[in-house]
Amino acid sequence: MKLPEGLEPFYTSLEAVQRLLIKFNERGVIIGGIAVSLLGKPRYTEDLDAMFLLSINDIPRFLGAAKEEGIEPRQEDTTEFARKNRVLLLRHVASDINIDISLGILSFEEEVVERSTVKSVASLLVRLPTPEDLIIMKAIAHRLKDLNDIQAIVQKHPDLDFTRIEHWVRSFAEALEEPELWGEIKKIIDAAK
Repeated sequence: MKLPEGLEPFYTSLEAVQRLLIKFNERGVIIGGIAVSLLGKPRYTEDLDAMFLLSINDIPRFLGAAKEEGIEPRQEDTTEFARKNRVLLLRHVASDINIDISLGILSFEEEVVERSTVKSVASLLVRLPTPEDLIIMKAIAHRLKDLNDIQAIVQKHPDLDFTRIEHWVRSFAEALEEPELWGEIKKIIDAAK
């Protein structure tokens, strides 16, 4: 598969993040707009998002490995910010692409990594979540573009495990005290089928 239109500028940064994934035993996945472009339909994105299963104690080692790949922090207090917000704000220097690395810790995130698959894209092997797991992540983020992404993924993958999607969206809805969340996501899924 070739890189979807509009993602060409991300090639070198995606390649660098994939090398980081290998250095960290493939304990992560590419998410966000790039994952949607590969699992749903191509769409514009400004940055590269990934989720790595990393503890706070892994941050210095991760930043060292990232620097070897030409990836540097976007701010001075990167480690402290990551400790508070569980996200590393980085930039791939050569391509000037921003990279946001979420630090996964939840059992759902562990399942996402365990269930992930590798897709060959433009001579790269890219580790992606399953379409179901990307839909769940998008349901939780719940912005308008995330809801549109869900629709695109469902349209491309009509044989999804909807039981899994419902289970996790309902679980997160309960934890977030947003009981209406599943009903809204179900409407989007049903309309996209």
